[in-house]
Amino acid sequence: MAMTPEAKVKKEVVKQLKALDAYYFFPATGGYGKSGVPDVVGCYNGNFFGIECKAGKNTPTALQEMNLKEIANSGGISLVINEKNVKYVSQILTGRYAHPDQVGNKPIEEQI
Repeated sequence: MAMTPEAKVKKEVVKQLKALDAYYFFPATGGYGKSGVPDVVGCYNGNFFGIECKAGKNTPTALQEMNLKEIANSGGISLVINEKNVKYVSQILTGRYAHPDQVGNKPIEEQI
């Protein structure tokens, strides 16, 4: 069975998180879980992060945007990652790309 474009993005994100030895997980949203939580949640070097993975021109829902904004407003790193910007995940989390306050919820392309 072929991977979906979004699954390919998630796979690359996980590859980079493993290389960093970051703590991460995929939150359950059904039942007792919170809706709109990013696809990948974790912590690296003392910094909490939430990563919403999208493919193509897909964008986060309003509820996903709200959760990403709550993460950013609480001092965490919130990212929307797709095929075009997935290569920057490690750089952002290690501080070699941009300060987390500069990233926020905006697509990374807007930060370049």
